[in-house]
Amino acid sequence: MHLSISINEQELVKQCVAGEEKGYAMLYNKYAKRIYYAVFRVMGNTAESEDIVQEAFCTAFEQISKLKNQNNFEGWVKRIALNQAISALRKRKMVFADDSQLEAVADEEVDISEELLFQCQIDDIKKAIADLPDGYRTIVSLHLFEDIGQEEIGKMLGINHATVRSQYHRAKKKIFTALKDKAYYGT
Repeated sequence: MHLSISINEQELVKQCVAGEEKGYAMLYNKYAKRIYYAVFRVMGNTAESEDIVQEAFCTAFEQISKLKNQNNFEGWVKRIALNQAISALRKRKMVFADDSQLEAVADEEVDISEELLFQCQIDDIKKAIADLPDGYRTIVSLHLFEDIGQEEIGKMLGINHATVRSQYHRAKKKIFTALKDKAYYGT
């Protein structure tokens, strides 16, 4: 008879602080995939995303004794990974344009019904997001998938809240436009 004992996150963190390799392996195996998907949505590149996840876990494990809330390892390592992803994008010269540099776009609602999104295949939506310029994709990914508020995104990226808001709005328009031709009209 095999007895399965569930070890909670706090216990795994304590094992890591004590230098036990089992704790490192279990935390990595438990969270690496989710962290990878978060980073991939920002980066849009498999190899870079894998490297960033590895670096983030190495950083987290080196600094694990500094973790204040031992029940929030996943959130902590995800933040490390996302910050590293943003740094990598900056090194690629990703630009978050100032509103003054962008063409004037009316704040009108998109004339395409949001219901069309529900009629599109998920792959089409993923592709539309992946095809966004790096800055737009980063903002959309952080806001929609990681549930990070626009003000916090602005702080993370070093841009003001109004720029985040307008770029999010423009990204949404680009997604709607990309999906318009792929939408099913009930025929």
